[in-house]
Amino acid sequence: MLTLHIAGDRDTLVYPKEDHTPATFTILNFPVEDVDGTVEELTKRGVRFERYDGFDQDEKGVFRGGGPLIAWFKDPAGNILSVIQG
Repeated sequence: MLTLHIAGDRDTLVYPKEDHTPATFTILNFPVEDVDGTVEELTKRGVRFERYDGFDQDEKGVFRGGGPLIAWFKDPAGNILSVIQG
């Protein structure tokens, strides 16, 4: 079991699964005030942002094709997560 300490007063418990198959869709969005600044900071820390065919993403991986600004990355298990400007 893994305990994540995310913003707020509650811990999030994550349970391992030996035969885990990563999700092929976004499973968790992290709302942020500044997607560009967040992407820059996470990139400096070694996070690699995903790029998807058919999406209007800039060189950083930020989607700018309508709707909220969003950038996707994968967790260590291969699940898709995002930072989304909200």
